[in-house]
Amino acid sequence: MNYSGHLVQAGDGTPGPAAVSQAASSVRWLLNDFLGSVAGVVDAVVVSSDGLLLADSRDGSRCEQLAAIVSALTSLAAGAAGSLARGAVKQTMVTMDQGHLVVMAISDGSCLGVYASLECDLGVVAYQMALLVERAGHALTPQVRSELHRAMAVR
Repeated sequence: MNYSGHLVQAGDGTPGPAAVSQAASSVRWLLNDFLGSVAGVVDAVVVSSDGLLLADSRDGSRCEQLAAIVSALTSLAAGAAGSLARGAVKQTMVTMDQGHLVVMAISDGSCLGVYASLECDLGVVAYQMALLVERAGHALTPQVRSELHRAMAVR
C-alpha cells in the first residue's frame, strides 16, 4: 500500500506475495538505514512480542538465529525484572569476545535486536537504537506487524 492505502507493486505492476504497505516498507527502510549509517552494526532485527521475526537487516539464517536469541533474551530479562519487581526491561546487553548484542524494547511489546562489532561506540549504537525504536514504535500498528510477519513467511 502506498500512503493512500494501495499495495506497493512488484516491478511488473502486479502485487507479489511480498507486496507490503508503505508503513511496512518504512519499517524495513528504517532498519536498513540504521544498519548502513551506524558504524559497527553488523545485523539488526525487529521481533514481535510473541517471538516472530518481523523485519531484518539482511536475508539469511543468521537473522533468523538472531531473532530467536533476541526473543529468548527478552523473555529471560522480563522474567528477571518480574522476579525483582523493578519494572519493565528497557534494554539488555550481552558483551562477547568479538561483539555486542543489544536488545531494546519497542513500545508495542516488540523489540529491536542489534549485533555490533566489539570496536563500535556503544553509546552511539544505543542512541541510534533509541531513535529507531521511537520511529518504528509509531509505525508498528497491529496491522503492520501482521503484514510484516506474513511478508517474512513468504521469503
